[in-house]
Amino acid sequence: MGGLATAIVVWDGVLHEVVLFAAIGVLIGGIDDLATDLVHFGRRRRTAPSPSTIPRQQAEQRSGRLAIFVPAWDESAVIGLMLRSALARFDHPDYRIYAGAYPNDPATIAAVGAVAAEDSRVRLVLCPRPGPTTKADCLNALWHALLADQRAEGRPFKGVVLHDAEDLVHPEELRLLDQGLDRATTVQLPVLPLADTRSRWISGHYIDEFAEAHGKLMPVRQALGAGMPLAGTGCAIAVPMLARIAIARGGLPFDEASLTEDYELGLTIAMLGGSGLFLNVAEADGDQPVGVRAFFPATLDAAVRQKARWMIGIALAGWDRIGWQQRGRATEHWMRMRDRRTILAVPVLAAAYLALVGWGVSEAAHLLAGTARADATPAMRLLLMVNTALLGWRMAVRAHFVGTRYGWREGARSMPRSIIANIIALLAARRAMLRYLAMLRGAELRWDKTAHHFPDLPAERAA
Repeated sequence: MGGLATAIVVWDGVLHEVVLFAAIGVLIGGIDDLATDLVHFGRRRRTAPSPSTIPRQQAEQRSGRLAIFVPAWDESAVIGLMLRSALARFDHPDYRIYAGAYPNDPATIAAVGAVAAEDSRVRLVLCPRPGPTTKADCLNALWHALLADQRAEGRPFKGVVLHDAEDLVHPEELRLLDQGLDRATTVQLPVLPLADTRSRWISGHYIDEFAEAHGKLMPVRQALGAGMPLAGTGCAIAVPMLARIAIARGGLPFDEASLTEDYELGLTIAMLGGSGLFLNVAEADGDQPVGVRAFFPATLDAAVRQKARWMIGIALAGWDRIGWQQRGRATEHWMRMRDRRTILAVPVLAAAYLALVGWGVSEAAHLLAGTARADATPAMRLLLMVNTALLGWRMAVRAHFVGTRYGWREGARSMPRSIIANIIALLAARRAMLRYLAMLRGAELRWDKTAHHFPDLPAERAA
């Protein structure tokens, strides 16, 4: 048994180091999360303007002209339903929807064209290059179409509203975004993933993440005066600011070299002195916020691909491209570090799960050898106790935000779903690193999109 005893000693030594690394990493992340909780629950509540507080006639007199950009590649299954739904739902006197499609995507062109033939508020815009390019490339084509319409019609647009081809829009959102642009350069509404009964655990983890991100973290950023990244949907940008950025970039306000052009755009506008406004406003006839609803990826592969793109654009390429804003506020650095900590947290997550497996192996080996494991040091026991308390608090906070928006059942599911989210993050990190290294070697950027489906709305489907 001498060889086994030696192997057990070596194993326990390695396990101790793995546990220590994971525990310290978890502690740092837990303190970071706790700090945002303290800011959120301790900040002074500010009442955001509600559409119901402004009479409709007065709101329409103050309204500006809005352009809704909907970039689309291979979206024939949803784009027609989305456009018809938006036309039926939007409550605003002056808007136009610009839907972008690629010349080598005839199905999407036909779907958009059919709606445009029925309603002049929809304009089909063809991208100059075959797809897929990047989402920003398609958005720039829509921008040039907007400029051409402004020149031809002599009527300026007040703001550009971004939406995705699978979005279920809210009737009150354009009025709210319009009012928000009177106060800020960019306005973001909450993104509210729809509960997908086909995928309670994979698609459901987006519910958990957005409920906390847009229920807590975005208001915290606003309270701290940090730059507000855009979610790429349910947001509005003032046209003069986009024009200013376009002039600096040779006519292209959306950066075609970025995989997360929306995230970077929000921070770029903040660095240029623009102001951001996050509006968490209850709908006029309910207690849920005015926001954008959509189904998110329901399969493991699709979720991993989407998360990998976010990791590349925010945590890897974003670190290189937009840096840390020299001489910026400490709070700005803190929020950017939070944005980029995802990729840094992956080794900690991997170590934590390896430690759990390693602990089981150690227990089995000690049982086989008839020996007892060495007791943890007082410092290690204290560290693990603190981490356990922080983890319990973290789960309770997330369940609170999820339960507030989706009910107690989804709030309860958010706790075991955190394991699914961690697995997706681990798999996405591997894909992100491989793709990022390929990008550094000059690989072409492409729109790595996922398949979408639109909510079943019989009345609007028949419209």
